[in-house]
Amino acid sequence: MIIKDCRAIVTGGASGLGEATVRHIVKNGGKALILDISEERAKKIKDELGDHVLYKITNVTNETEVKEAIDYGYEQFEGINTVINCAGIGNAAKLLGRKGVHELEMFTKVISINLIGTFNVIRLAAERMIQNDTNENGERGVIINTASVAAFEGQIGQAAYSASKGGVVSMTLPIARELAGYGIRVMTIAPGLFHTPMFDSLPVEARISLGKMVPFPSRLGLPEEYALLTESIITNPMLNGETIRLDGGIRMQPK
Repeated sequence: MIIKDCRAIVTGGASGLGEATVRHIVKNGGKALILDISEERAKKIKDELGDHVLYKITNVTNETEVKEAIDYGYEQFEGINTVINCAGIGNAAKLLGRKGVHELEMFTKVISINLIGTFNVIRLAAERMIQNDTNENGERGVIINTASVAAFEGQIGQAAYSASKGGVVSMTLPIARELAGYGIRVMTIAPGLFHTPMFDSLPVEARISLGKMVPFPSRLGLPEEYALLTESIITNPMLNGETIRLDGGIRMQPK
């Protein structure tokens, strides 16, 4: 598939990795529907980029909201052939911390948004995507999920986050195998340390210090570099059922 033919749903598309991906798709002639909980940011992006962008305020864990958003995108774009799941949250809490034992509610919330929310979007989008006509390569669409290097090297305090992202990695292959019969590819990207809104609260010196942990290039990744990898996945029909690390060679230490 070529990117100008993308009719994409991007969850978490109003900021960070998702916003960069929306901008990249539109810049290259495609269309994108932002699914996000921030109406202010989503509207600002639409106003800036024009008619090739739509948005729908959506909680990815809500079945009704996701279904309505996908139906809306399908009708407006006359089809959906690309899904990029960037919606997610981070947290940091030890199992046994200074304030007591890890809150079960916090663990459940992270799993619900990062893992169950991703699955919710995949299943409802796939239901629509199988209705697409195939292109010259027999493709009906591509689904790209976002995990993290924490899926493989979770640090102390990342039990919930690592579990959620590990789940995204683990479900990639079985879903790819199932949807292969419909001509839909499924891939996952596992970013390392990226300059997203999660890092904005840190002082510049702290961000530079974190970037120096990366072997090369020794800096935080840029959201635009994530977007470039989504294009590579979209345009290369042989990429399927795999998780690609996008991390500059970093391997996270225990803490």
